[in-house]
Amino acid sequence: MTLESTLPNQEQIPEAPTEPPPAPGGAPLVGHAWNLLRDPLGFLTSLRDGGDVVRIRLGPRTAYAVNSPELVERLLRSPDFLVGGALWDTLGVLLGQGVATSNGPRHRRQRRTLQPAFRPDRIAEYGVLMAEEAQRTADGLRDGRTVDIAGEMFRTATRTAARSLLCVEALDERAERLCTALGTVFDGMYRRMILSVGPFYRLPLPANRRFERALADLHRLVDEIIDERRGATASGSNPDDLLTTLLQARDENGELVPEQEAHDQVIALLVAGGENVAKTLAWTLQLLAEHPEHERRLYEEVESVTGGRPVAFGDLKKLAYMRNLITESMRIRPAAWIFTRVAAVDTELGGYRIPAGTDIFYSPYAMQRDPRSFEDALDFDPDRWLPERRTAAAQTAHQPFGTGNRKCPGDHYSMTELALTLGTLVTKWRFVRVPETDSTPRLGITLQPRKAVLRVEARKP
Repeated sequence: MTLESTLPNQEQIPEAPTEPPPAPGGAPLVGHAWNLLRDPLGFLTSLRDGGDVVRIRLGPRTAYAVNSPELVERLLRSPDFLVGGALWDTLGVLLGQGVATSNGPRHRRQRRTLQPAFRPDRIAEYGVLMAEEAQRTADGLRDGRTVDIAGEMFRTATRTAARSLLCVEALDERAERLCTALGTVFDGMYRRMILSVGPFYRLPLPANRRFERALADLHRLVDEIIDERRGATASGSNPDDLLTTLLQARDENGELVPEQEAHDQVIALLVAGGENVAKTLAWTLQLLAEHPEHERRLYEEVESVTGGRPVAFGDLKKLAYMRNLITESMRIRPAAWIFTRVAAVDTELGGYRIPAGTDIFYSPYAMQRDPRSFEDALDFDPDRWLPERRTAAAQTAHQPFGTGNRKCPGDHYSMTELALTLGTLVTKWRFVRVPETDSTPRLGITLQPRKAVLRVEARKP
């Protein structure tokens, strides 16, 4: 079955009256790219006033922004729209042809390869390593010291992903290299996503050189990890982990997949398991520092469940407030703040005709702060996710791991790591704002605090 055979008959698509209305503003030549570079979150949030679908210009390209949660859900579930567009074209420089960027049969095969690694029994096993790494981080903090919490959380999350999913130990020096390289790469990739001026990025400018060096270092790190595993396998070691599975995966014809595909999958796992989890932890700790009443409630819940012992995987089902707090953190400060798709065929969305090849944007950040879906949308309120307060509109607007066949296969893995790390840290430490703390969002491929600096204080009962 081909991709085309799964798509609707073009003759059955109803005639749409017109193309979407244009977004206000824009500058000569660059269009709305200037708005996205100058104030992306404000611009994306303002688009909902123009309608459920609006038209924007990014240099010579026309793109459509979708602002309705219901239409975004249709976008994610419809075969008319594929993973692609400015974000994924840019991420392809880093992620290659891994599960995040692939479509069609390749994506389905890659997802089947990954799925066993995220079974509930495997996540329970990973929970032991997650708790160990969280405790290692907690033990390394010092009372009264000011720390870069984003950097600490990135190192914790990267070590956890490497140990649990890839069985890679002794990652300290590599985690530091990954942290530095990913920050540089993500900054450069955001500029490339918003304003595609290919020849400019090939000029030997300092920023371009930094980007190329950082990208090359990332690929070297992954090659080192793969080479070490192949050497261990050749010597008789054959661990039952995801890296070994990726290196032994076969395609639809029974042939081993190319080594480059395994390489791309490893990068995708490190990016998702390190970058996205780390940013969510950093945001959550900053929010707790800003809202000590919620920090105290979280501490008291963990203590009531554990009785003072270290939090463990078996405790998580009892930590209801913890789940709601993490969910609310991901709503108000999502690490993934923008996504793109591309129309595979001439189609329709929201009553507007969408030509094949059109780039489509949507912003979880804007959607999850929309007062039409959330009461007091800018308030940090974990209790909004209590069963008696949770609304259908809120659940449609807030889907942090996606939906349909593109839903993140590691959603339960990520929630487990977030809860175990957060529960371990708050039982020993309080995190307090200092003058240097700056919670203003800093934009890259992911959303992060501009200066995630907090003071650590020993927990006093």
